[in-house]
Amino acid sequence: MYPLPRLQMGSNTERLEGYPLALFYRHYLFYKDSYLIHLFHAFTGLSIAYFNFGYQLYHSLLCVVLQFLILRLMGRTVTAVLTTFCLQMTYLLAGYYYTATGNYDIKWTMPHCVLTLKLIGLAVDYFDGGKDQSSLTTEQQKYAFRGVPSLLEVAGFSYFYGAFLVGPQFSMNHYMKLVQGKLTDSPGKMPNSTVPALRRLSLGLIYLVGHTLLSPHITEDYLVSEDYELRPFWFRCLYMLIWGKFVLYKYVTCWLVTEGVCILTGLGFSGFGEDGEPKWDACANMKVWLFETNPQFSGTIASFNINTNAWVARYFFKRLKFLGNKQLSHGLSLLFLALWHGLHSGYLVCFQMEFLIVIVEKQAAALVQESPALSSLASITALQPLYYVVQQTIHWLFMGYSMTAFCLFTWDKWLKVYKSVYFLGHVFFLSLLFTLPYIHKAMVPRKEKLKKME
Repeated sequence: MYPLPRLQMGSNTERLEGYPLALFYRHYLFYKDSYLIHLFHAFTGLSIAYFNFGYQLYHSLLCVVLQFLILRLMGRTVTAVLTTFCLQMTYLLAGYYYTATGNYDIKWTMPHCVLTLKLIGLAVDYFDGGKDQSSLTTEQQKYAFRGVPSLLEVAGFSYFYGAFLVGPQFSMNHYMKLVQGKLTDSPGKMPNSTVPALRRLSLGLIYLVGHTLLSPHITEDYLVSEDYELRPFWFRCLYMLIWGKFVLYKYVTCWLVTEGVCILTGLGFSGFGEDGEPKWDACANMKVWLFETNPQFSGTIASFNINTNAWVARYFFKRLKFLGNKQLSHGLSLLFLALWHGLHSGYLVCFQMEFLIVIVEKQAAALVQESPALSSLASITALQPLYYVVQQTIHWLFMGYSMTAFCLFTWDKWLKVYKSVYFLGHVFFLSLLFTLPYIHKAMVPRKEKLKKME
């Protein structure tokens, strides 16, 4: 899954504002009374909301207050979880319905989609906090919130300035550890996180500069232009490939800059590694090296918008275990993500393509692994560079194909582009979906199949 926030590059200005706020917190509020820290987070977050959206900040404030009332009045019940999910998602979708246009716009719905996940996650963790420990999985025990949050705590958690606009997602338990001064590599002292934070900021600024310099020349508007349609087929595919990689850099920039803020405050602290060195990846939304080098779609999913992916897996996908069908749970999770992004048809098409691509990629990997002939061919060292180039070409061409629908929103735009490339992505992956099982049957010996079944 590669969910994306609704943002523009201008939102990086607000992300940079998080650094002086984080420095103020480190030097004047670290280890101070909890209520002061909650007030600081709530006030600064509300200020950012007002600066960006004016009096429309009441949308987020209303949902935060309603969420607090749900937790207090309904308690740790399934009813509270279902009410939260229905209320928060309905409010978000209604916001999309009344504010959506055919373009990227920075509106109150942009941070509200982040807030929606945060409040739903809080309700589920609060519900788990009332269960017996033995009935919870190890992961659920980690996130279960056993306290009773005050309105100020819920507000501080919701409006934390380092994650209000574009994420990342984090739990109430993790937030409370920050407030209690537990997220530090030096107990009793401020975290030694300045250098790690500056590293992520610097990397984010490199992506920002690159995107700023190239954005006038690589645009989605060109995809729907007459000039693009008149170009040769190979050029249309090549442009889609390059654009598909480039368009993701604005998200990479925002998440890296935001992660630096979280690291600076200590929220990014995730304990110590096996070598005894502190880790600062609790709020990491990007694995940059994996994103840039892995030639598989699954690699992009594993390296992109990590915390939101983890949220969907933890609070949605795994909670559908009762269905007894992983593919159905996966499909419903992607449908949820499509609706969470907005009501445009492009989102549905994009996540439908992801579902199709992931299934086919797993089939292809299994075929290569289990077929002696293909396995031997794939292990030839001299051919590895060629395999890599071919994989990366396929990877980013069809990533661009999927992102076309996501970024163009409406059916008349993305359909025009898909027609110009003869629905290449759908034809390619649907053909593989139906032919790979027969190829697998022909190329995998019976003994290999029996061994797999055992």
